Amino acid sequence: MDTLQKPRLRGVFHFWAFFVALVAGVALVALADSSLARLAAWIYVTALASMFGASALYHRYPFKSAARRVWARRLDHSTIFVFIAGTYTPFALLAFHGALRFGVLATVWAGAALGLVLNFVWLDAPKWVSVLVYSAVGWVGVITIPQMFSEVGVTGSVLVIVGGVLYTVGALIYAFHWPNPFPRTFGFHEIFHLLVVAAAAAQYVAVSTVVL
Repeated sequence: MDTLQKPRLRGVFHFWAFFVALVAGVALVALADSSLARLAAWIYVTALASMFGASALYHRYPFKSAARRVWARRLDHSTIFVFIAGTYTPFALLAFHGALRFGVLATVWAGAALGLVLNFVWLDAPKWVSVLVYSAVGWVGVITIPQMFSEVGVTGSVLVIVGGVLYTVGALIYAFHWPNPFPRTFGFHEIFHLLVVAAAAAQYVAVSTVVL
């Protein structure tokens, strides 16, 4: 499915999201209200643009070499873990304090590192394994929900949760290949990609509430 008869819209949404992420990211960094906020914004924006860029490259570029395609696939899957950790980073650095700050940072970046290792040693793992690991790393922050509401506020916290739900629904669609409405044009993978874009947009707004 990934190499033969790909839907015509495969990777298109992430291709354009990459450029939007660059523009929105530069704005976020430029408007950050402190040195620490700028650092947090840089980490987040780099992770965001990397995820969309790697996805667009893997899904849109017509690789002639199977080996290069495999490396692009590894990059695509690995940047998802980096993005998850990168999204947590502004909240940990700017909204959390003390042991919670370092605990969240250590946990999500350790999870990202494990995800990178998984993609290099078991690239062809069943989709349910990948979805399980992505979801586990992504939802580890559920333990910080009380602190999120008190330190980030209702709007930012709700947007983080909405984004998490959208990512999870998208991951399940990716795992089960359903629904798959128009396999030659707009299939299950495209729905997954659109949900990722929507989730990233929601959480970008949430990140901006702590960076600006």
